[in-house]
Amino acid sequence: MLCLLESHDMLRFIQPKTLGEHDDLWRRSEALVKGWMLGSLSNQTLKYLVNSFPNEDFTAKDAWDKLQTVYGPPVRAKNASDMLQSSNGPPIEAVKKLHEAILAQNYWEFIAILEDKIVTLRDRITINGNTALHMAVEGSTLLHVAAIVGNTNAAKMLVERNQNLLYEKDNEGQTPLDRAVSNMQAHTSIYLLDHYSVSSDLENGEIFDGTEIVVNTISSKDYVSAYKMRSVIKDPDIVLMAIAQNFPPEFPDLAELFEELLFSSFSEVQRYRQAYKHAKLLVHFTCDLIRMSTTMYTTYTNVIFEATKQDAVVIVEEILSQFPNAIWTINEDGHDIIQHAVINRSRKVYRLLYRMSKLKITNTTIQFPFKKNLLHLAARLAPENKIKHAYGPALQMQLELQWFKEVERSVSPLNVNQKNSFGETPQMVFTNEHKKLTIEGEKWLKETAQSYTIIATLINTIMFAAAITVPGGNKQDSGIPMFTNVNNFTLFAILDGISFITSGASLIIFLSILTDRFHEQDFLFILPLKLAIGVYKKASDMLVTTYGPPIGAGKYVVKTSIVIDKLRKHMPTRHWC
Repeated sequence: MLCLLESHDMLRFIQPKTLGEHDDLWRRSEALVKGWMLGSLSNQTLKYLVNSFPNEDFTAKDAWDKLQTVYGPPVRAKNASDMLQSSNGPPIEAVKKLHEAILAQNYWEFIAILEDKIVTLRDRITINGNTALHMAVEGSTLLHVAAIVGNTNAAKMLVERNQNLLYEKDNEGQTPLDRAVSNMQAHTSIYLLDHYSVSSDLENGEIFDGTEIVVNTISSKDYVSAYKMRSVIKDPDIVLMAIAQNFPPEFPDLAELFEELLFSSFSEVQRYRQAYKHAKLLVHFTCDLIRMSTTMYTTYTNVIFEATKQDAVVIVEEILSQFPNAIWTINEDGHDIIQHAVINRSRKVYRLLYRMSKLKITNTTIQFPFKKNLLHLAARLAPENKIKHAYGPALQMQLELQWFKEVERSVSPLNVNQKNSFGETPQMVFTNEHKKLTIEGEKWLKETAQSYTIIATLINTIMFAAAITVPGGNKQDSGIPMFTNVNNFTLFAILDGISFITSGASLIIFLSILTDRFHEQDFLFILPLKLAIGVYKKASDMLVTTYGPPIGAGKYVVKTSIVIDKLRKHMPTRHWC
């Protein structure tokens, strides 16, 4: 604003002068400056400023001074010129020495100055009214410290003793509430905010904006607290954008869920449900605020694309229900919502949009740059963050093929072989975009198959040796194994046979992977299926190999007991005297 006024040589209108007997040109120019200032303010700030004056005849200088008082940077004491110099206060030289001792953290000089009793700890030694103790803690009060560490109980005691601590600012111009928000102390922020709302200084609430508080609370994943603070939201678009970037899943993924159940309790799972529930409520509330806003179009446009990118289907569905025109919005890249969903692999959002009849028609008739259709966009390589959760390049390639096939089923058959301006069909684009990933997937599969082949060969060798070896030998007259009628022997033989068969099958499967052609389409079903079957059979081998010998070891116990019984029958009975 200052630069704008200075460039037009109009700074004198906000300088300490009165209009007096100036001519009409001066008054028109003054009205122009006043209009610039008022036009640059937000709705709540403008309302606060206008209500601050008893009539509408205030000047540009009056408006500037009022805004300077509220939004001007805090005055900080950094040098001797900032010291208070008053006939009732301490001498400026003593204040200067004390100030320098505090900044240098010279404890002994500080004590010596205080012992002279020229300056005391209660004396205000800076322009912004700070004492020596304030300077030592950079202007912070105990309530600032309690807010920073999130000690809500201490904050309650301090506020009950002195309500004015809520409005004390440190050397950075930050109140305790600001510090609690910046340190993401949600519960302390809620308590301080409740007392701000009942304060007489902020009774109307026009100048207070709690958007940052809610955004920081959302960023800390505390949606329950964020929903409780919804009444202080002044910029719903910022809040909705924060929700879109941090929207919680309805259920945690399997790994995270297992970890929560293993190391915690079911209450942690319930916490996920509560976060999801309150996030949905907050989305509905902010959309209602946006609907009543004058900047509705630009607001939901930015948010809906971010929600689409994050695959936050709840937000997209809520926006489309309240703002039906959002379905036709275009981003800076020239893409609409469904194209954006295809590019970012937002499966849930894409399925939601496809169910809408309008988009089914649009999907087949919309004109793309360079004569591309929706399938050309699906053929592009996905953003790295969308496929990195899949383990290994081969499984990432499978995800890409699955997505391409899903989009292919939803477009017109004419789009499948349609060429773009470069003469490329969607399949050609897919092949070119995924050439490197295909090579990496082939390498990864071969290395994995080789590792499992070695293990399968070793287990197969052991099981073959065990299968052709009969524990205890055979009967000389009939050739039947000695322990044929023993249950443990039979169980061991069955397990040994199963392990031998499965290890042989897994060996063949892994060898087939090594000799496969590794065509692009093979990554969709054949190669992942072979890998899954081979790993499953190998797990069965290891299970049988681990538990088979202990079970089979029982035959040696049985054999020993039988031999001992036979020896006892043939041994003569001895009588001991």
